[in-house]
Amino acid sequence: MKRVALLCLGLAMGGATVAEAQLTMQMSNGWSFTFGGNVNSFLYYTKSKTDGTTATDGGIVPPAAVGVTNLTRITVGLLPAFAVFDAKGKEGNTDLGVHFGFAPSVQCGIGVNDCFGTTIDMRQVYLTVGGSWGQLLVGRELGLFSRQNILTDQTLFGVGGSGAGTGPGAFNEAGGSTTLGRIGYGYVYPQFRAQMSFSTPAGRPAQFQIGLFEAAAIGGFGNTRLPRVEGEFTYSQSTIKAWVGGTVQSTKTAPTGTTNSLTTWGGSGGLRYQGAMFSVTGSGYYGKGIGTTFFGAEGTDGGTAGSDNARKSYGFIGQVTVTPASSKVTVAGSYGSSYLKASTAEAAVAATDFRTENTLISGGIYYQATKSLKAVGEFNYEWTKGKVGGASVGQKNTRVTPAIGFMLFF
Repeated sequence: MKRVALLCLGLAMGGATVAEAQLTMQMSNGWSFTFGGNVNSFLYYTKSKTDGTTATDGGIVPPAAVGVTNLTRITVGLLPAFAVFDAKGKEGNTDLGVHFGFAPSVQCGIGVNDCFGTTIDMRQVYLTVGGSWGQLLVGRELGLFSRQNILTDQTLFGVGGSGAGTGPGAFNEAGGSTTLGRIGYGYVYPQFRAQMSFSTPAGRPAQFQIGLFEAAAIGGFGNTRLPRVEGEFTYSQSTIKAWVGGTVQSTKTAPTGTTNSLTTWGGSGGLRYQGAMFSVTGSGYYGKGIGTTFFGAEGTDGGTAGSDNARKSYGFIGQVTVTPASSKVTVAGSYGSSYLKASTAEAAVAATDFRTENTLISGGIYYQATKSLKAVGEFNYEWTKGKVGGASVGQKNTRVTPAIGFMLFF
């Protein structure tokens, strides 16, 4: 049931223990059935200042003129609740498996009392076929590009950026989704996507995964004739883990006739040192047309001529965690930013030659109360600021989000 630990935890916090799945049934036909997951909820207060005036494209924290955030919520964190069902068997020399991962939320929309149900996000539905040669995964699962960047992020155990307000990071406004975490503040969300991917055998220091993914429209380039390609290479040995990943996608403006095309690409990577009492992690990404929050969001200037309409983006995260010897407490702190730059077409005109920065500073205390129960205290400070023509414009938009919560893994 290691996929529960991989997707629900990401092994982000050194020293924290992970409860194994508590229900496993062995069937008479040789197959086994396993159930596991987590439930979490956070109480947080999120407030933006009233003097922010930055309005460049790609901003996450909105300016005051668009809307000031000042509210308290009880929601899931960056990680939704998870109910994970696995069935595995072996037929001949072939390992077979199916996996279903339900990701429900606990909250209604902002200010809504009677929602009569919450969102259930079917994040994972896939089958696996494997053997000594590796494994083939077919279905919906977390993407490969930037995957390790999010799985090593401390805000996976908390709230991070609240995602309230307006703009590309405001997906929490409707109330049914998770918080933003560090999405857009150091990495692009890898998303759970339909895929056919291959991975080399597990249990070795080096592992490579590559796959074909259902492509997505980027701005006016909406025709997806070809699948997206994503890949990731990881190396783990003793106290060191390193990874590099990449993605490339080509989309066109129309299915037939004279069309223009856009090639979207990105690279990601990172390095992690995990000692007995502390860990240090650094990661980052660079790409063109991929945006800064969700793949392709504001990745172009809206034009459809071709590559000159694609915007470049890049970001980084630095993170430290400390767990004293024989302690149940882990303290973590991180700093990360993402940048969106004007396209070639926009940069040709000083008035539209912009660069937007989104930054999050996050600090957290994590108490492992029992083998399965974790209590979390967190404070987040995020801002958006921009430049046009190389000069800073407006007052930066800022927001603070203190939070407390509980997470139960089973």
